[in-house]
Amino acid sequence: MRLTLLSRGPVWLEPVAPEVAVRALRALARGAGIMIVTPDTALRGLGCIPLVAPRHEAMIDLRPDPAAIRAGFGGKWRNRLVRAEGEGISVRQSVPDAAHLAGLLTKEAEQQQRLCYRALPPSFTSGWLSADPEGAILYEARKRDRTIATMLVLLHRPGANYHIGWSGGEGRRLNAHQFLLWHVIRDLRLQGYRMLDLGDVNEKAAPGLARFKIGSGATVTPLGATMLVLPALTRPRS
Repeated sequence: MRLTLLSRGPVWLEPVAPEVAVRALRALARGAGIMIVTPDTALRGLGCIPLVAPRHEAMIDLRPDPAAIRAGFGGKWRNRLVRAEGEGISVRQSVPDAAHLAGLLTKEAEQQQRLCYRALPPSFTSGWLSADPEGAILYEARKRDRTIATMLVLLHRPGANYHIGWSGGEGRRLNAHQFLLWHVIRDLRLQGYRMLDLGDVNEKAAPGLARFKIGSGATVTPLGATMLVLPALTRPRS
């Protein structure tokens, strides 16, 4: 049996009415086997069967002036950033090569085991870069010529996604992730990106990460429920 997964779609050039989106999904489901969809916004209608309650994503709007973005940071988050800015941390950015990517994925696997959370498999990241070798930027926070924290950002204009973050003991002590994220925000904004998706906000499973994302001033936005889409019984008229 064929299984088709459509995550965060469909994507439209222009906004459409929910009923139009549902009709399009049911048309796509013809010949798709079992079709599971997680739309960006809530959709409901005939042929859409909810399976999993909506997730919530932390989204940073990159269009305002940097001063306005910084003013939206939580008080404790901003204070940690100010302290990090006085620690002499530098940032190095690059398109990750195979060696850098392998090292980061190894650290991420160890971090998942230590902190008891799950994420997309390493093959997703490798596949993303195989499809678009310049579709990601690796940001490294460095102190005394050593990497103390890293952040991998996936690019898909006009948006970008915070994909993997790692921090060693010194990086955590020096608040390197606040420093890195602020650098990422300004860098992407200058390149014309409009939105940075920090990913899922789950205060029960990962309270510390949720606090970090919310403290950055991100807007917590619900997605649509993950649902089974039944195929349309008739083809739409042309």
